[in-house]
Amino acid sequence: MLKQLYIKNFTLIDELDIPFFPGFSVITGETGAGKSIILGAIGLLLGNRADARQIKQGQRKCIVEAHFDLSRYGMQDFFEKNDVDYDDECIIRRELSSSGKSRGFINDQPVTVALMRELGEHLIDIHSQHQNLLLQKDDFQLQVVDIVASDGPLLDGYQAAYRKWQEAKRQLKELQTEIAANREKEEFMRFQLQELSQAELSDGEQEKLEKEVSTMSHVEEIKQALFEADGILSAEESGTVEKVREAWSTLQKINGLYPDIQELNQRLDSCYIELKDIAGDIQSHLESVEFDPADYQRKSERLDLLYGLEQKFRKETVAELIAERDSLATQLDRIDNSEVALARCQTLVDSSLAEADKAAASLTEARQHAADKIRKEMEQRLQPLGIPNVRFSIQIDKKELSPDGADKVCFLFSANKSTPMQPVSQVASGGEIARVMLSIKAIISSAVRLPTIIFDEIDTGVSGHVAEKMALIMREMGDNNRQVVSITHLPQIAAMGSHHYKVEKHETPEGTQSRMRLLDKEERITEIAQMLSGSNITNAAIENAKELLK
Repeated sequence: MLKQLYIKNFTLIDELDIPFFPGFSVITGETGAGKSIILGAIGLLLGNRADARQIKQGQRKCIVEAHFDLSRYGMQDFFEKNDVDYDDECIIRRELSSSGKSRGFINDQPVTVALMRELGEHLIDIHSQHQNLLLQKDDFQLQVVDIVASDGPLLDGYQAAYRKWQEAKRQLKELQTEIAANREKEEFMRFQLQELSQAELSDGEQEKLEKEVSTMSHVEEIKQALFEADGILSAEESGTVEKVREAWSTLQKINGLYPDIQELNQRLDSCYIELKDIAGDIQSHLESVEFDPADYQRKSERLDLLYGLEQKFRKETVAELIAERDSLATQLDRIDNSEVALARCQTLVDSSLAEADKAAASLTEARQHAADKIRKEMEQRLQPLGIPNVRFSIQIDKKELSPDGADKVCFLFSANKSTPMQPVSQVASGGEIARVMLSIKAIISSAVRLPTIIFDEIDTGVSGHVAEKMALIMREMGDNNRQVVSITHLPQIAAMGSHHYKVEKHETPEGTQSRMRLLDKEERITEIAQMLSGSNITNAAIENAKELLK
């Protein structure tokens, strides 16, 4: 829960450093004093959009920082998941410069605004008057039922089944589209497959043929070169091989007379053997290199066929042609076996739909139990709040399967016995809606571990005894390790708080400034008396304020 709030250079606030406490606290102040500024600053910490115009005039930077006690809320997993250091005392800071640049920090680690927003959803719920409009939205009403039902595991299971069903439908539709498209060009595909199959393609064939045809195209040059090389090496008297043999034979005569020549003679012997071997190979190539016009034509025609297929199918290699052939075969096989494949996909769609329907039914059952519980508790809470004849109900109708289930939820309300129940947003007055929302917040606050709830003038449209009952509900919500703060104009609610803050606006030589301070006992009496009687505080108002504070 919120322990400390520090604000510097934010709109009309020069500097503010103020503590907050567990339980039920109230904030009062005249209209325009700056209560909304406090909420705006907290909103920055919750990831709301920043605007350079929020910086106090004449300053270059504003800072909003809050300390939260998380020791009782088991949030370590959130920090570990997002790679942020955890501490029982969490510090969130937002800095905004006059250039419009905004930076966020959690425990002094830079973070994105999105992560601040996600963390904020676990820390603070700010209920302002515009939130009453949520009652017009079906998804909000469904969320209330789900919170009370504690159906998270059921909802997760349903959503997994729903996604499986959607994926099965996607695959079926994709297969149907593919088969329909293939059927339109089936004849042409079969012709292409036949053409590629008849070519009897072999990977690496083209490279081999290109090498052989190139050789055959230059056969005369090759034979001439081989013939000349053979003459140089193997001529009977002047050939290199014979000359080397003669040199070796000459040196062999002096081996015994001049031992130092032995190594050279051995090397000459090796050269003679190698050259003789090379000469033999050249003679073999010379005998084997021949030009066969029929073979040349056959191989050239085969290359022309491969080149033509590559151009026709827009491929670069025979390997790509083989891949195209195999792809066509696969597609045609799917067409030939399409009925089996479609039946298999349809079976998967049907089975996954049955699973989703079953999971949705379990979810509906849990929601119906929760709806009955909410109905009873709402009537119990609303009757003391000045609606003695209230009737409240939750209508759950079936709808097509959707990501949140198969239920359409509608809150029905009637303030009078004779008036039929209708959707709450259509028949409840502003004051009644405020009481309905407070009651809903009270119900769901016991079901979730939200540390801090801030009510911004939820008392609009009520007064007197009803306001006192609303204050009791908020004080009750502030028990059990929770913090509730109410911004109010009503003395009955202000008097019920365990701690009382006042927001004031002052004119200074530097301009208008908003301040917020924690009131002591005597200051509370004065503030509540002023709320009762106006600027001219009477003795009766002071006594009444003391009585309220008891």
